[in-house]
Amino acid sequence: MPALIMDQAIPLDILHRRTRMRLASTLLVLGALCAAAWGLNRALRPSVSAADVVVAEVRRGNVDNTVGAAGVVIPVHEEVVASPGASRVAKVLAKPGQQVRAGDLLLELDDRDIRLALEALKEQLAQQDNRIATLKQELEQKRTQITSSLELLEIDLQAARATLERNEKLRSSGLVSGENLLTAQLNVKRTEIQLRQQRALLEATHRTTATNIAAADLQKAILQKQIAQQEQLLDRTRVRAPFGGMLTWLLEEEGASVAAGQLVARVSELNNYRVEATLSDFHARQLAPGQAVRVEQNGEVMAGAVHTILPEIQNGTIKLLVDLAQPRNPHLRNKMRVDVAVVTERRTNVLVVDGGPAFNGRGPQPAFVVRDGVARRTTLDLGAGDGKVVEVVAGAHAGDRVVVSDTADFKHRDSIRITN
Repeated sequence: MPALIMDQAIPLDILHRRTRMRLASTLLVLGALCAAAWGLNRALRPSVSAADVVVAEVRRGNVDNTVGAAGVVIPVHEEVVASPGASRVAKVLAKPGQQVRAGDLLLELDDRDIRLALEALKEQLAQQDNRIATLKQELEQKRTQITSSLELLEIDLQAARATLERNEKLRSSGLVSGENLLTAQLNVKRTEIQLRQQRALLEATHRTTATNIAAADLQKAILQKQIAQQEQLLDRTRVRAPFGGMLTWLLEEEGASVAAGQLVARVSELNNYRVEATLSDFHARQLAPGQAVRVEQNGEVMAGAVHTILPEIQNGTIKLLVDLAQPRNPHLRNKMRVDVAVVTERRTNVLVVDGGPAFNGRGPQPAFVVRDGVARRTTLDLGAGDGKVVEVVAGAHAGDRVVVSDTADFKHRDSIRITN
């Protein structure tokens, strides 16, 4: 009967080798699982290149709440010249765009109708002068006649009184009858009455003639004013520059008909400008004269202030005039378009972040804060903004980095990776 074979012990080196192999296999499986999880995470979480987003840091600073408007540069001083009456352009002596001095002749209008009207008025004035002279001559003649009559009546009155006095003395001696005495008395009274009538006639004639002369003088004054007006109209047919500046517009077509009051020329002051801004009437209650204004053109920012808010609202828009701190800026040109920002509120030492398409007005709104290469969705409460920076009222702290570029492509995501 063969001998029994007993189990032999496994050497320690073999056991250690097997243990190391099992540990290596386990680590390999765990590594594979981690790699798979990492790959799955990258596959499921969207990413965006850092070059495709703009990230700004929240910081302490100042911000102005502004209202944007479209602006047009206009001259501070501009005058228009209108036609004095219905006429036509007789001669053009200047061209738009040229510099002019005060009094320079720009064009001439046909003045024949005005000259005819002026001649007719002067004839009426001459007739009125003749009428006044005739009235004065008639008054002098009547005064001479009545004065002569008065002198004669005074002599007759003296004679009648002398006769009456003599008859009264003779009557007491019985040498004159009562009838003769009565006749003498009546002669005195009749002469006194005639004398009063002539004096009254002299006064009435003087008053009547004076009234007629005053009326004639008044008519003469009216004619003189009409003549002065016609002479002014005649002078205005020679259209001149009202002051030195730029001739910005001129009716250049010779022979063209013009109506009374029609614009024929416009002169603007050189190198002295303001801005006319147009914005929605929605902001009308926020506007007030004196508010600070920033005017921007080709990257240059110019300071200004609201001068006048025009009361009229047209098509849902309101206009205001802005005075510039440097109205003679050499870069400004007439009718140049500029961007205008009216400062309606000023905040200092508040949290601000650069503005961008990610933000839309004031109040709570979604935003993405970047930490450790991941942009996570959060809610920011935004306040005042001036188009360049916006106030962060809540939702972020100083030093936080916020995506300020357009986030519309991932606005429904909670987070997104930012890759280099």
